[in-house]
Amino acid sequence: MRKKIVAGNWKMNMTLQDGIALAKELNENLSADKPNCGVVICTPFIHLASIAQFLDQDIIGLGAENCADKEKGAYTGEVSAAMVKSTGAQYVILGHSERREYYAETPEILKEKVLLALSNGLKVIFCIGESLEEREANKQNEVVKAELEGSVFNLTAEQFSNIIIAYEPIWAIGTGKTATAEQAEEIHAYIRQVIAEKFGAEVADATSILYGGSCKPSNAAELFAKPDIDGGLIGGASLKAADFKGIIDAWK
Repeated sequence: MRKKIVAGNWKMNMTLQDGIALAKELNENLSADKPNCGVVICTPFIHLASIAQFLDQDIIGLGAENCADKEKGAYTGEVSAAMVKSTGAQYVILGHSERREYYAETPEILKEKVLLALSNGLKVIFCIGESLEEREANKQNEVVKAELEGSVFNLTAEQFSNIIIAYEPIWAIGTGKTATAEQAEEIHAYIRQVIAEKFGAEVADATSILYGGSCKPSNAAELFAKPDIDGGLIGGASLKAADFKGIIDAWK
C-alpha cells in the first residue's frame, strides 16, 4: 500500500520562536492522538535544527522548503542538501510553483536539486501543476507531464521510490479556489498513468501523489476519498495546529 501523507509547507512564515511553539503543539497533539497517515512539516531553514531536537519523527517528519542546486562552495546565502540533512530533516520540497515563478527555477536546475537531495538521503516532495491560463487552454496534462519529464524522469526506478509527487493547480494556491474533487482525481489519475508508462505499474501504484491547492479541514475528506489522491501539501492551513490536525484527521 502506498503511503498516505499530509505535509505542511510553512513558506516564509513564523519567527523561530513561533515556529518552535507550533511544532511543539503539533508534536503534543499528534503524540496524544496518533495520526492515521504520515505527517511532515516543511519549515524555513532557520527552524530545522531547533525543531529536530524535540520532534518525534516517528510521528511527524521534518523537511525543508528548498535546497541548492550546488553541492557546496562560494554560493553566498544558499543552503545545500547536505546541510538540510545535517539538521535532522528527512524531506525537502522541490519545484514549488513559487520557486519556479519568483526565482526562475528551470527543469534543469530542479533536476540538479533532486539528484543532490536524493544523494544526501532526503526524500523529495516534487511539485508540479498548471496555471489558470494553461488550465483554461486545457493544457494541464501536457504541463504536468513536461514537468515530470524535465526533472525526475531521468531517475532510476529505485531513485524514484524516494519521490513524493505534489500536484498543485497554481490557480488554486492561496486563492481560496479549489479544484473540485473530480478535477483533482482526474489529473492525479493521469499523473499516475504517466509514471506507469515511464517506470511501470508497480512503481506508479507505490507513488504517493498529494493534492496542494487550498486544501482545508472542510474539503479534505472529500478530496482524500478519491482513489488517486494520497494526501495533501498544505500551505496556509498548516500554520494553525487545529486546522492542520483537522486535515490530518480527514484520514480517520
